[in-house]
Amino acid sequence: MTTHSSHPKLRVVIVGGGVAALETALALRQLASEQTTTTVIAPNEDFVYRPMTVREPFAYPSARRYPLARIVRDANAELLTDELDYVEPDKRTIHTKTGKTIEYDALVLALGARAVPRYEHAITIDDRCMDETLHGLIQDIEGGYVDSLAFVAPGRMAWQLPLYELALMTAGRAYDVDVDLATTIITPEDSPLAIFGHVASDALAQRLERAHIKTINSAYVEVPGAGEVVINPGDRHLHVKRVIALPELYGPAIRGIPLGEHGFLPVDPFGRVREVEAVYAAGDAVDFPIKHGGVGSQQADAAALSIAALAGAPVTPEPFNPVIHGMLLTDDDPLYLTAKLTGGHGFSSEISDTPTWASGHKIAAKYLAPYLDELDRETVPTR
Repeated sequence: MTTHSSHPKLRVVIVGGGVAALETALALRQLASEQTTTTVIAPNEDFVYRPMTVREPFAYPSARRYPLARIVRDANAELLTDELDYVEPDKRTIHTKTGKTIEYDALVLALGARAVPRYEHAITIDDRCMDETLHGLIQDIEGGYVDSLAFVAPGRMAWQLPLYELALMTAGRAYDVDVDLATTIITPEDSPLAIFGHVASDALAQRLERAHIKTINSAYVEVPGAGEVVINPGDRHLHVKRVIALPELYGPAIRGIPLGEHGFLPVDPFGRVREVEAVYAAGDAVDFPIKHGGVGSQQADAAALSIAALAGAPVTPEPFNPVIHGMLLTDDDPLYLTAKLTGGHGFSSEISDTPTWASGHKIAAKYLAPYLDELDRETVPTR
């Protein structure tokens, strides 16, 4: 099947159903609704607010789910439930897994990254099934069967926030049930969440110390056997009852598109994929080292501005200039961290007990966050 259109509007195709894809669609509705038509291609029926899944193993309510079709419709876009197979950029055409051929004037690749377990003998964090992955572990801790844990990050993972959240919430749960739990975090960072700069990092280090969580930084680990952690440099050995690890991330490796290291998509500051025309990318699929929903939404905004200008809308493209907003969930009230980035590390950073950005959402997205607020208000019972 081949779709053709003589419509004068710029035909935009967005591939993906996560934060970056939906932010792009909502941004185009705001910036260039009269100049574009948008199609979103995604396999998922729901958009899951995945940053909140870390709470699920601790008997919190499940992360919110929103019907993808509703969001896409409200973005004045069309949803095609399918998956990308390959791209022919010279023909400005994509092919889907079900055999459809779709032409585009601008293509946005927002497929996310592939999470791959790095350690055979560790429990790998998976935010698609967090409760299923960790619920049994939490029960074992509550029952006194597990008295030591190691939370580890592989060397190629730059977003460690969930690791600290899980360590703090686990230590808090053990304290609540009067279990003496030895907890250690091991990461290649120079200091806890160093990406946010020394102000936020020092405050987090103090919180970890109060929770009796040991941190080993600037370290790389192997897990050669169950409960065995080898820490380098120094060839130190740590024996624990369980090891919990972040996954390693790889790019989507899309056929027909030039790829960077580990399959990620190389983009310029305006969201354009290098070496091909009319192809843009945002979110975890791109080669920016920090993988976070708020960062992905900022990349999506840059791409949407570029596309809107291409379509003739009265806007000026602006480069991606990341400001990192992070809500750190703990066993108590959350902490809110903000940092502007330079050279891969934070500067002008701050940490607060209250949100330092407008929406206060865990994902600080310019268009998606207020839209989800509206959906949430619709579901609140009225008296």
